[in-house]
Amino acid sequence: MSSTDKEGNIAQVVYELRGNIAYIHFDHVAARNAMTVGMYQTLQSICIEIAKQSHIRVLVLRGAGGKSFVAGSDIAQFADFQGGQDGIEYEERIDQYLTPLAMLPIPTIAVIEGMAVGGGLAIASCCDFRIATPDARFGVPIAKTLGNCLSANNLAWLVSHLGVPLVKRMLLLAEMISASELLKQGYLLKICEPQDLDQEIDTLAERLASLAPLTQKSTKLMLARQIANQAADCQDLISETYASADFKHGVASFLSGIAPRWTGK
Repeated sequence: MSSTDKEGNIAQVVYELRGNIAYIHFDHVAARNAMTVGMYQTLQSICIEIAKQSHIRVLVLRGAGGKSFVAGSDIAQFADFQGGQDGIEYEERIDQYLTPLAMLPIPTIAVIEGMAVGGGLAIASCCDFRIATPDARFGVPIAKTLGNCLSANNLAWLVSHLGVPLVKRMLLLAEMISASELLKQGYLLKICEPQDLDQEIDTLAERLASLAPLTQKSTKLMLARQIANQAADCQDLISETYASADFKHGVASFLSGIAPRWTGK
């Protein structure tokens, strides 16, 4: 279903099935494919339906336009937040939107061209394999931009895939990490030039589709359940962060294009 953002730009998640391989494209090119609430909801619905279709063997996720995978989430929604409970509920919704993707019983491939930031990093990390172009960058620079935080589940998922040192660089230093470093770390399966992406995707998807589906399902879901068990109850910290003056200031600064000045309050 086609939709638009507040500025009238296309903001949609496009689904396509080719044989036994499914494809999702994040199409919000005007905002580097940043996810609106409607896009998250569509992604959730598509993944719920895919899980019911036993003939679908692989899912490929990719950003439209060739310049960005997903560059975070729609920031304008934060302007209406009144306190910490809004933050708790928002982070719970993000977890709900992404859980069907993380818990899919089939292998998933994220194709990253350009930026995988914030929600984009979370989506990429919910996938089983990641192929990127040499210019791809990954991070969660909210300590520089908004002054908010992640859910415990989101953080546990990132730590499981990236390790504590890299996650601290992303969140405490607001550092963007290169594709070459994440290839060495193991987060990326492969880096390839843009002109070679389609062939690499097809080769990997066909290989995955040829293997034992129940082995893939049981392995994926065991790992996902183990990661979920690592998430502690951190609602007090989420509430404090989203109720802060710094967060309100960060959102206003981001939307106005002015660099924020943090006070720690």
